[in-house]
Formats: sequence, C-alpha cells, structure tokens
Amino acid sequence: MGKAIRLQPKPQHQVELLRNGAEFFPALLAACDAAQIEIHLETYLFEPDEVGLAVAQALMRAAQRGVRVSVLIDGFGARDFPVQLKEDLLQSGVRLLFFRPEIRRFSLNRSRLRRMHRKLSCFDGQLALVGGINILSDDDGPGLAPRYDYAVRIVGPVVADVREAMCREWRHTAWSQLKKAWAKREHLHTRAKYSDGVLAQLVVRDNTRNRRAIEQCYLDLIDQAQSEIVIANAYFLPGLRLRQALLRAALRGVAVVLLLQDERDHALLQYASWAFYRPLLRAGVEIYQYRAGFMHAKVAIFDGEWATVGSSNIDPFSLLLAREANVFIRDRAFAGQLRQDVQLHLVQDARAILPQHVQQAKLGLRLLVWLCFGLVRLIMGLSGYGGKKYLE
Repeated sequence: MGKAIRLQPKPQHQVELLRNGAEFFPALLAACDAAQIEIHLETYLFEPDEVGLAVAQALMRAAQRGVRVSVLIDGFGARDFPVQLKEDLLQSGVRLLFFRPEIRRFSLNRSRLRRMHRKLSCFDGQLALVGGINILSDDDGPGLAPRYDYAVRIVGPVVADVREAMCREWRHTAWSQLKKAWAKREHLHTRAKYSDGVLAQLVVRDNTRNRRAIEQCYLDLIDQAQSEIVIANAYFLPGLRLRQALLRAALRGVAVVLLLQDERDHALLQYASWAFYRPLLRAGVEIYQYRAGFMHAKVAIFDGEWATVGSSNIDPFSLLLAREANVFIRDRAFAGQLRQDVQLHLVQDARAILPQHVQQAKLGLRLLVWLCFGLVRLIMGLSGYGGKKYLE
C-alpha cells in the first residue's frame, strides 16, 4: 500500500469479528462470567431491557465473587438510567460512574457535546471487546432487521492498550467526582504469552493528545489506497480534508464505496449528508443507503488489507468532540471477512443512490438538505470547537 503511514500496529493478535448483538452479547456475557480479577466496561447507552439486565446480572455476579468491576456510562446517554438498577449494581460491589452527568435534555452549555461515545470492555487484561455496540437490545421492532453493527473480540498485546485507555478515563472521571478511593492507579500483573497472529492497533480520540487521531488514520489509509475503499458508517458528515481525500482516491481510479444510513434515524444528520452526494457521485463514488432497519455500523476496509471497527462515526461530533475508540487491523483474512459481510448488506439491504436521484430531487428535498446542513454548521459553530471550519 505505498509509503509508510502513521499507523504502527503490533503483531500477535487473535481477532474475531462479531456481527450485531446476536454474536456480541454472548461473547460479552461469557467474558464477564469467566473473569477472575477485573472487568472494565465503557458504553454510551445502557438500557434496562432484556439485554441490559442480563449484562447487569453478569456484572453483579462477577462483583459478588470478588472480581473488581468498573463500569463507566456516558451521562447523557444514561440520563434515564433507573435509580433501582444503579443501587443494585452498587450494592453488589460494582463500581459505577457516569461521565459528565446530564439531567436536562436541552442545554446551551457547549461542554455537553463532549460525550463518552466509546464501547469498550476488558477482562483480566487478557481479552477486549471493541466496537460500536451499545448495551441494549438490537430488536428495533416488527418489520425491521436487527440493528446493523459490528464489534471485535481481540486477544493480544493491544489489550494492554485498551486497559490503559479505560483506566485513564476511569481515574479522570473518579477524580472529577471526588471518588478518590476509585481513582487510585491499579496495577495488573500478567504474564501473557501470545502466539503468531494479526497486526492490530487501538486508536482513541480524546480532547488532549489525540484530538484528530482517528480522522488522521482514515486520511492516511484513504490516501494510500490503490484499489478499493469500502466505508460503512451510520452518521456520515465528513470534513473538508476527508471529502477531498475521498475525491482524490476516486479520481485516481480507486473504487470508493459508501454504505450509509437512510433518513430513518437522526434525520438531521442524514439529510445534511446529502449536501455532499453530488460531488462524490460526480467523481465516481458509489453511495448506498441501508434500508432494512437501523444501521449503527462504523467500519471500513482499505485494499482488502486494512480494516477498522469501532465507535467513531465520520461526522464532526465523533471526530472533533466525543471520546471514541477504533481498532485498526492489518490482515487480509479479517479484512476479507468484513468486506464480504458488508457486501452482503449492500446487495440484500441497500439501495444505490444514483446521480439522477440528486439531480432530479424536488425543491422541497433540496431545501431540507441545505436547512439541515446549515443547522449542523450552526450547532458546531456555536460549540466553539472548530466544527464550522471542519465542514467548510
């Protein structure tokens, strides 16, 4: 793939692709039940439905048998978290914190946009789950396919990086909420031996040293791609640098394929993204909209060699504001497996957006697109975090 890029993945990883909740939650529950020393879990949403309660029970079982269990949930995503469930978790010995707690649904406080959007879990420093799947049922109702999403189960040296990232966020949150006993650095002594395996690297986005880390990895891989780029991303509102990179790739002959959500979920972002369809289609980019149900995936494949799975959307909220985590994997077998699964959804569950769909769009739709795009720019501009400039 051309010259060297900034990604420096480590070797010796065993990586398993997990599709949707049907594969993710059994892996999560099994890991909780097998843990002997500690469990770390981070999520944006933790719903008290059948799935959420099963996960809560597994966490409480672990705490009751002496496992150190630390759960960090975003304070906006968990603004309706049941008081009784919180008390049950704490009484069982689970250490539970909420990142930047938010009670009000609407506020002019710009800092509320800085959310903890990561979906990570780590067990005994030996096993990690990384992806985009929240703790909630992916059954979205009659007539809809299960929520379309991915995660990976990973064993290898990068697990230590996952644990360190989670512990750092946990300590920071505990200190900010005066939970000093929970803010102590906790060492875990493991002597893991890893066999040969795939190359992998954890990349996080935060508001200190890694502000543009995930975006930069995308840019590097797009610029180095020689044959194909496939991106499946639920919320797609790329900044100028990413748009230009995709256009350059398409114009130099790289097949660029985008699988995006339709207007079913978060219509503001979905319609705003239409503002970019015309130049992308004109350059030869293929755009598809997922129609079978709710799409929540955040994955990409580059030249059938590199792949990424994680929590980061390609929009200003993920790339400029939220705490995110993606794993980047360099392995043709894994990339091929993920590419095949995305292709299946492209064929079975998506419709192609053709140039004439944009050219012949009714005036009402065009006005709606530019209204939504303008609102997103306004929100990002008011945030004061450079979002308006990002979209220009």
